[in-house]
Amino acid sequence: MASIRAEKTFLPHEYDNPEDQVKPMLDWANGGFLPKGEEGLKPTHSAESNPLDHQVLEVSLPEYFPNAKRTRISLYKSKAVPEESYSREQMVNEVLKNKRSMEEFCLSCGKTGAATFHPLFEGGLCQTCKDVYLEMSYMYDDDGYQSYCTVCCGGREVLLCGNANCCRCFCVDCLDILVGPGASNSARHLDPWCCYMCQPLLPYGALKRRHDWSLKLQEFFANDKGQEFEKPKIYPAVPAEQRRPIRVLSLFDGIATGYLVLRDLGFKVDQYVASEVCEDSISVGVVRHEGKIQYVHDVRNITKKHIQEWGPFDLVIGGSPCNDLSIVNPARKGLYEGTGRLFFEFYRLLSEAKPKEGENRPFFWMFENVVAMGVNDKRDISRFLECNPVMIDAIEVSAAHRARYFWGNLPGMNRPLCASGMDKLELQDCLEHGRVAKFGKVRTITTRSNSIKQGKDQHFPVLMNGKEDILWCTELERIFGFPVHYTDVSNMGRGARQKLLGRSWSVPVIRHLFAPLKDYYACE
Repeated sequence: MASIRAEKTFLPHEYDNPEDQVKPMLDWANGGFLPKGEEGLKPTHSAESNPLDHQVLEVSLPEYFPNAKRTRISLYKSKAVPEESYSREQMVNEVLKNKRSMEEFCLSCGKTGAATFHPLFEGGLCQTCKDVYLEMSYMYDDDGYQSYCTVCCGGREVLLCGNANCCRCFCVDCLDILVGPGASNSARHLDPWCCYMCQPLLPYGALKRRHDWSLKLQEFFANDKGQEFEKPKIYPAVPAEQRRPIRVLSLFDGIATGYLVLRDLGFKVDQYVASEVCEDSISVGVVRHEGKIQYVHDVRNITKKHIQEWGPFDLVIGGSPCNDLSIVNPARKGLYEGTGRLFFEFYRLLSEAKPKEGENRPFFWMFENVVAMGVNDKRDISRFLECNPVMIDAIEVSAAHRARYFWGNLPGMNRPLCASGMDKLELQDCLEHGRVAKFGKVRTITTRSNSIKQGKDQHFPVLMNGKEDILWCTELERIFGFPVHYTDVSNMGRGARQKLLGRSWSVPVIRHLFAPLKDYYACE
C-alpha cells in the first residue's frame, strides 16, 4: 500500500530468503520514502486512487465484521438431551409444580441437559458448572470455611454453618431460590444455623441432600467423561512362597511416610530410594528409620542411568509440590511453570522405572496432589499418566479433613475408605491428658500456623485449664497418624514441625492404599 501511494515500484523478488526480499523495502523506508517522501504516504480524497475504498468504506458495518470462527469441537460427548436455558426460578417451578425431575437440570444455573450429577444434592450440573465445582469445592478461606457455596460454588454473600464440625457455607441466592423465598433471612436469625448437609435428610423446598452423597462425592471427582482411559493392567497375586521384599522409588519423599507405612504393614523393604531436598525432612527420615533410606536429593538430577543402577523398582510413589497448582494460591503458575513443572520429573522417572517389554513382573505406582487445582491442570496430569484420579478425604479415617487426588494402578484404589481399630477418628483421641477438644474434628491442617484455628470465630481447638490452646506437636502427629515425637529431631521448633506435617500424607490413607500390595510382596 505504501509503495502504491508513493508511486515506488520494486523489481520481482530474486531471493528465496524472506529477509532478502524485504531488504529493498526497508532501505527505501530508511531513505525517506523517496521520491515523494512521507507526504506521499497519506491517503488521497479520491476514491479512485485508494484501492481499499471499494472494499471497506462502501460496506455496511455488520458485513464488515469477519465470519464467526469455526465451532471448536468439544472433548465431551454430545448430550442426548438438547440444552435449554431456564432461570433457576423457572427450574424450581418445573420441579415443584410440574413434577419434573431435578436430575434433568443443572442445580447451579438452571440449564437442562445436565452433563453429570451434583455430588451432594439431587440434581445435575452442566459442563461449565461441573468444571467450576471441580476447581472450587475444596477451596477454603483463612477461617477454614469453604470459599464458595456448597451448592453452586459461587455466591456473592454466603452463610456459614454453625455446626462446629462443619466447614460448609451456602449462598443467599441458593437458599432463597432453591429452599424458598426468605430462607436466607430465616437462617440469619438462627444462631447457630445448621446447613442442609447437617440438618435431617428431608426435602427443603427443591433442595434435597443425597442419601449416598459420600459415595457420589468420590465418584464425581474420580470420573471425568471427557477423558476415558484403558483400565490399568491387573497383575495376578503372587503365591506366598514366591513373594520377595519390595523395592521402592519415592520422589518428593517428605518425611518418609511411604517407608513408615510399608514397615507398619509388615512389608520387608529391600530398598527404599528417596528423592528429597528439604534438610529437615531428610533429618526425620534418617533418624526415625535408622539410615535405612537411601537419599538421592534433587529429583531433577536423577538420570536413566541412575534408575538402571538402583532398580528394578516394584513401586514408584510421589507427590510433587502443590503451591503452583493449588487455586488457593493467587500467584500460582500452573502445571507448566514454577514448581508445577516438577510433575514432569515424576512422569519422566516413572516412565524409566516401568518394566520393559517382555518383563513379566508386577509394577505399581501412585501420584498424589491437591484437589483444589485447575480443571485443565488435573486433566493434563491425567492425560500424561493415562488414568483418572480417585479423590480421598482423610476425614473418614482421621480427626482432620485432607482431600487429595491419587492417580495410580494400586489394586482397589477406588474401594471405600474404612477406618481400622488403630485410627484416631476424633480430636479428643489425639490430645494429651488434661486437655479437652472443643471440636470433634478439625479442618485441613497446612503449613500455615493459622490453619489450626477453627470456626467462624477463629477459636483454638483445645481447652486446657479453662483457656483455649493450640494443638501441640505430638497432637498434630497423632492427627496425621504418625507416632508421637516422630518429627522431634534436630531441635526443630513447633513452626518447623508443623510445616513438615502440613506437607505430608495422612498415614491412614496411605495404609489404605498400600494394604493390597501384601498379596504381591514379602511380609514379616
